[in-house]
Amino acid sequence: MATLPDIDIGLIRAFVAVAENGGMTAAARTLNLTQGAVSQKIGRLESLFGTQLFDRSRKTLRLTPDGERLMGRAHRLLALNDETWHFMTQPAFSGEIRLGVPLDIVRPMMPSIMKRFSREHPRIQLTLISDMTETLLEELKRGNIDLTLTTESRPGPKDSLLLGDRLVWIGSPNGEACSRSPLPVSLGSEFCAFRPPALEALSKAGIDWLEVCGVGNLESILATVEADMAIAPYLSSLVPDNLAPIDPGLGLPPLPSHYINLKMPESGGSLIARELARHIRQEFGLLRSALNMPDPLNPSASR
Repeated sequence: MATLPDIDIGLIRAFVAVAENGGMTAAARTLNLTQGAVSQKIGRLESLFGTQLFDRSRKTLRLTPDGERLMGRAHRLLALNDETWHFMTQPAFSGEIRLGVPLDIVRPMMPSIMKRFSREHPRIQLTLISDMTETLLEELKRGNIDLTLTTESRPGPKDSLLLGDRLVWIGSPNGEACSRSPLPVSLGSEFCAFRPPALEALSKAGIDWLEVCGVGNLESILATVEADMAIAPYLSSLVPDNLAPIDPGLGLPPLPSHYINLKMPESGGSLIARELARHIRQEFGLLRSALNMPDPLNPSASR
C-alpha cells in the first residue's frame, strides 16, 4: 500500500492564522513570522493538496470551497497536536479538583469532557458540583469550588468565553403547547439564567403566559416540554434529540444570545485547576468546530 504524504502541522497552523485574520500580514504578526514565510507555507500547503485554498482576487483573502473543507479538520489537527504536546510534556498531576457546572449544560456537555480529562489525569479526583450559575459563582468566591462554568447573558472577557449561542423556544415535536393561550411555559426557578430574558421577551410581545414548572430541576422542565404541557427557552446547540426548536413563524418572540463562560478564582487558581481550564477550553473549541460555530473571540473568522 502506498504511503501517504505527511502533513506539516506548521503549514496547517499558518493556514488557520491566514483564514482567521483575513490576510498574510495579520497572520504573520500572529505567528511571529515574516509575511514571506507565511506566504511560502500557504504555497507549500496548496502544492501538497494540489488545490487553491484561498481566493486572492480581493484585498481580504477568502477561503475557496476546498479551503472551507479543510478548515474544520485543520482545527481538529491543531487541537490534537497541542493536546499530544501537553500530554507528553506536562507533569503528572495529582490531587482533587472541584468543578462547578450549571444544571442546564451538565448532561449535554460534561460527560465527554470529564471522561477525557479523567483518562488523561487518572491521579486527579474530579468532583462535580451542579447548581444554578448564581449559586456557583458564590461558591467560587467562597473557595468551595476551584473553577466553574456559567450560563450568562453577557460574554466573559478574553479566554473565559467558551461558547456564544442563541436562545430558542423548544417544544414537543409537532406539539400544540406553543399555540395555546395563555402560553404555557416552564422557566425554572428565579435563579435560572434563561428566565429573565424569556419573561422580558414575552412581556414586550404582549403575550399572556402561564407558568407550568417553576423549579430549578432541569429534568422536570424538560419533562413538561416533552409531554407537550409547556414550552421553554433553551440554547439552540443543546436542544435534546426528543425535543425541537419551535418555528419562529408561529409568532413567538425571539430570544437573545446567551453565553457559556469559564470563571476562575481571582487568584488564578491552582495548577491542576488551570490544567482543567485548559482542557475545557480545548474541548469547547472542538465542539465549536464540530457544530461549525465561530470562535467567540474571533466571530468574523471563516469556518
